[in-house]
Amino acid sequence: MQLNPNFSINDLEAPLKRFWELSGEKINLIETAFDTANGAPVFTEKGKYVTRGWTEWTQGFQYGSAILQFDATGDEQFLKIGRDNTLNKMAPHLTHTGVHDHGFNNVSTYGNLLRLIEEGKIEGAAWEKNFYQLALKVSGAVQAMRWTTTPDGGFIYSFNGPHSLFVDTIRSCRALVVSHALGHVLQGENDKRISLIQRAVQHFLSTVRYSIFYGNGRDSYDVAGRTAHETIFNTNDGNYRCPNSQQGYTGFSTWTRGLAWAICGLGETLEILDQIDEKDYAEIISKEDLIKELSEAAKATLEFYLENTPTDGITYWDTGAPNLSKMGDYLNEKSDPFNAYEPIDSSAACISAQGFIRIGNWLKDSDPESSEKYIQAGMQIANTLFSEPYLSTDPSHQGLILHSIYHQPNGWDYRPDPNKAPYGESSMWGDYHARELALLLQRMQKGEDYYSYFNCVGK
Repeated sequence: MQLNPNFSINDLEAPLKRFWELSGEKINLIETAFDTANGAPVFTEKGKYVTRGWTEWTQGFQYGSAILQFDATGDEQFLKIGRDNTLNKMAPHLTHTGVHDHGFNNVSTYGNLLRLIEEGKIEGAAWEKNFYQLALKVSGAVQAMRWTTTPDGGFIYSFNGPHSLFVDTIRSCRALVVSHALGHVLQGENDKRISLIQRAVQHFLSTVRYSIFYGNGRDSYDVAGRTAHETIFNTNDGNYRCPNSQQGYTGFSTWTRGLAWAICGLGETLEILDQIDEKDYAEIISKEDLIKELSEAAKATLEFYLENTPTDGITYWDTGAPNLSKMGDYLNEKSDPFNAYEPIDSSAACISAQGFIRIGNWLKDSDPESSEKYIQAGMQIANTLFSEPYLSTDPSHQGLILHSIYHQPNGWDYRPDPNKAPYGESSMWGDYHARELALLLQRMQKGEDYYSYFNCVGK
């Protein structure tokens, strides 16, 4: 990726205004035309959102998008969409024991609504605030039940089963962090009290130790900053076995959306550690050592992203995708979503850009040079996403950010031209995280309160 030191956050003022205008139109299109009786909207096909039976992990992004739209614009029709649908449709996600994505579905809905109350952006009756708090307490505890113990800690296992650690789940751990901060615990057999923050910290450590590589010769493909989508453990003794991949090309290449989840999750975690009492997790690791491990992982993944991404900051779906070798010097050119060989995944850029900015903000005092570089990268990625050909300006297309894919190995993504890689479609997670990115930047640009999911906890 090429950085432009002359680009500033004020250059995003006009793109952000246009972004939110289009965003509102897309939310209303989906609200009018999509029937959730068939499941949650997942990704678009021919410009229309469709379902995809795997897990219902995107419904919170649908309604969370409306809440973010209200936050950014003050348009109360979107608050009503987000609030009413959260109250009426999201309850099953609170007690869903079969998934690893509580931090996606529930913090994006109940968490955003509680955050708006705590920030004074909406008035909430006492019952409503307590309702959101209870929902978030329950969600974090239910998520923490999916636990595999390892010799050096443990992890929340993916929907694949107890052997499977997904790199994605570092971002979903915010459900446990919020639940703990609201004063909750998980109670097990014989009334054993299980600390949610300790489980979250153990999961963070498992992710940075096993899902992220540091160029230390762990295997023949150990490149600093690369990530494995899935990590396999022996459930008999808890020992690590090997890297694997569900949605990437192989366990020895980097699926860029997995890389993005790591970057975003690390950024969100580092910037809120000062608000968590060290004694609550001190028996696992000291705060100093935790920060050391998380910051090393953060810098490694950010540098890997910069080195393995085209000049405009938008990634291809996997850094080891087999046909990239046919694309010439593709890393020294702008991304090409219309190429014949390998698809772009713009959703990875949407998720990563937020992480770049958060990690950059966190580093301002300790490492000003890296801080400036990472914030610059995040802003430039946003500028590319908020412009054509990535910004969806077609009034009939329900997606907001184009050229996202879901599952390249399974061939799930629509191909408008069979002679080209999939292009022209959107995803609910990509659109939602573009809105989170836009809200973060808008608040920074206007000098407003910093946007963090942890604001839902209150002072």
